[in-house]
Amino acid sequence: MLDALREGAKTTTSLCAVLPELSRFAVMQHLRVLEGAGVVLVRREGRERWNELNAVPIQRELERWLNSFQQASASQLLAFERHLQASDPQDKEE
Repeated sequence: MLDALREGAKTTTSLCAVLPELSRFAVMQHLRVLEGAGVVLVRREGRERWNELNAVPIQRELERWLNSFQQASASQLLAFERHLQASDPQDKEE
């Protein structure tokens, strides 16, 4: 569903066509959850409901999630550098 919305805003009906394995009810339930999370923005035009991807919360969570890996990697690299410096015989001769 997010991949379909990444291409641009879609009506609920067009999302149902893109996701034939889901019932209309299931598509609407998923959209409600995504809207509640702020990931999907909804605007109504007459009887049509247009669903649009809001990338900001996705980007925020991605950065939060990746930062934990980057911090761990940086810590590991720093520990490795300290280990190398501690075991370098040239450092001990000085």
